[in-house]
Amino acid sequence: MPKLFNNQLGLLSRLGFPSPRRGPALASLAAFAITTAVVLFSGSKKSFSLDEFEAGKVADRDVTATEPVSFIDEEATRLRMDSQIRLVPAVFKYDLSVNREIRQNYDRFALFSRNLFKEELSWENYTLRVNAEFPGTFSEAALEALFLDPRRDDSLDRGRTALESFIEAGIFSLPPNDPVSEGSLAAYNPDTVELLHNYGERVERERITYSRVITRDRLDAYLARYVEDEGLSLDFARGAGTIVRTILRENVFFSSIDTDQRTAEVRSQLEPVYHSIERGDRIIRKGFIITEGEMKELRALNLSLEQRDPRLVAGQVLLLLVIYVFFVSHMGKRTAGRIMRPSECYLMTILASAYLAGAALVSGFVDPGGHFPLSILLPTALAVMLPSILLGFPMALVTAMILPLGAFLAEAFNPPAYIFALCSGVAAAHVLRHAQKRMDLVKAGVLIAAANAAAALIILLLDQASASEYLPVIFWAAFNGIVSGLLVIGILPIIEQAMNAVTPFRLIELADLNSPILKRLFNAAPGTYSHSIMVANLAEMACQEIGANALLARVGAYYHDIGKMEQPDYFVENQTSYNKHKDIAPRLSATVIRSHVKLGIEKARSLGLPEAIIAFIAEHHGNSVITWFYNEALKREGTVNTEDFTYPGTPPRSKESAVVMLADVTEAATRTLKKPTVARLEKFIQELFDAKVEHGQLAQSDLTFRELETIKQAFIKALAGHYHSRIEYPKLPHAEHNEGNHEGPHHEPDFSPGGNGDEQG
Repeated sequence: MPKLFNNQLGLLSRLGFPSPRRGPALASLAAFAITTAVVLFSGSKKSFSLDEFEAGKVADRDVTATEPVSFIDEEATRLRMDSQIRLVPAVFKYDLSVNREIRQNYDRFALFSRNLFKEELSWENYTLRVNAEFPGTFSEAALEALFLDPRRDDSLDRGRTALESFIEAGIFSLPPNDPVSEGSLAAYNPDTVELLHNYGERVERERITYSRVITRDRLDAYLARYVEDEGLSLDFARGAGTIVRTILRENVFFSSIDTDQRTAEVRSQLEPVYHSIERGDRIIRKGFIITEGEMKELRALNLSLEQRDPRLVAGQVLLLLVIYVFFVSHMGKRTAGRIMRPSECYLMTILASAYLAGAALVSGFVDPGGHFPLSILLPTALAVMLPSILLGFPMALVTAMILPLGAFLAEAFNPPAYIFALCSGVAAAHVLRHAQKRMDLVKAGVLIAAANAAAALIILLLDQASASEYLPVIFWAAFNGIVSGLLVIGILPIIEQAMNAVTPFRLIELADLNSPILKRLFNAAPGTYSHSIMVANLAEMACQEIGANALLARVGAYYHDIGKMEQPDYFVENQTSYNKHKDIAPRLSATVIRSHVKLGIEKARSLGLPEAIIAFIAEHHGNSVITWFYNEALKREGTVNTEDFTYPGTPPRSKESAVVMLADVTEAATRTLKKPTVARLEKFIQELFDAKVEHGQLAQSDLTFRELETIKQAFIKALAGHYHSRIEYPKLPHAEHNEGNHEGPHHEPDFSPGGNGDEQG
């Protein structure tokens, strides 16, 4: 079975399913295996005794495999484990404080030298001043070469570029390679190391061979090669280049924590080595000495050769196959619409295992007699309603069909019990499709009770039961539905909190505009609050048009900008007459604007919001560039790092999140339009959408071009109504001098279609 499981994981990946996470997959298989063992495996007998054989002794008879057997070869598995772990590279990380110190030291020296150059000092005076400021740091030869360099200002700039290049490449501090030393590299990959690059929330791993690793000993050679490759002068090499060499120091260090984590990942993903015995293979030969390897094969064969009824064997195979397919199929988007979280996988495992074990116990210990279906004693509807609420209708429908079938294959249900459980489960899956209030659970219980009563009536009619059996069976069938609805009401809040799950009921609670956090948003940032309400309206309308989760999009839009509460005056929608960004540099402005994403995520986590809502905060700007401040910084500084002006989020990974991103930028951008007619709105919104597509912000959202067009039309319809033209009221006679123009002159800012609604502060 483990071998089949591993093979099927690869098959699912090739068919387009996301690979299931091994932890939930193995946990589910283990739970199902235990349940199956409880149901099917009891009173088995061995075909022979292991006491007859012992390693090192001569066998007195032959033992031949009567069926194929596969077992784990522990020794080979251990050897594979040791080899794979030995191939793990040592992981190194930048010390950001060292990077910062290196840059500061060079910038301080460069600024100090430039100021001295302006004073037109002599070489001796320049050297004395530098040594007084940086005692014992630089050699006189390097200072003299820099002082005499005819292009010394340019050389200092080139030196800064070279410094940055070497900081990025990393100067490694390599631990000893002695096997007996603590933290030695001898325990890891002998050819390569791994360097971690942190880009905000994104981490990239770079494999570097030891021959390319820069150390203090190799720095001179690499610096000389850099000078040659860049075509720099000898004056630069002797002056600014030597200064750079002096200031540079080790900034990349071995990380035992990350290396151990990497080793643990390899260890957890390692496949065991399986050894197979084919049917007809002779394991033990009469007259030959029995080896340890033969004893391993004998023990494996002994475990497989159990005296079982063929019907039980067939039931076991079918049950394991059905449960396995049931679980694996839910790991892809074809059923659940997304990859299930581990907690959801565990929940489904518990539900399925508890249901099958409960069915077996009821079947083994309860004998109601007559035509009473045993499944009436099980809350099948409860096992279906929870997935329906937490994971959606498709998952609930599959659960409703698979669980009764599993119990039937385990011989816990007879045909009438299977039919009743199937009808109850399918009814439970359908009655909650549009539930949005907890009172709907009570109504669902009543509807399930009616469906159960109808199913019981049909079964009684088919079984030609006596008239005296109708009333009690129908009563208990209806009671089953009522109890299932009540149990869901009591259990669901506990599961919601334990899993931090997003259900329609919790979304309704989060959508309450009187909640403390939204009230605080209204008081602290009224403009942002108004903007969020409008974005929510746009997103909800668009999601309804494309068939996405409109309620989830609305709630996500409510909370997507809660990070602005900390510094509301720096965002344009909260400003009245004064813009604080006029007093600070564009780089600092961009930092303030970018921070609202991170602050929003931290705020959401502290409030215990579900991850599905936090995703809207992290993704509503994606990783796009704050173009307005980026362009301003370019005008002032000439060259800037794009990363400093990039939002620290990720592109949307769901349709709802992508719709909120589009609604966010559309709502903010259309505020800048003067007299927004339908034609202007359509053209402007199309430009905004095209920019998002061009910059790859929608690549992971699964939105189609047809859906983008539908979203655009929904936005146009809503915004055209919001910005509809008003008639010009005639002025009353003699009132012209008493009434002014209340609107005042309009100014339409330069809003880049590729930008975001926060850019202009």
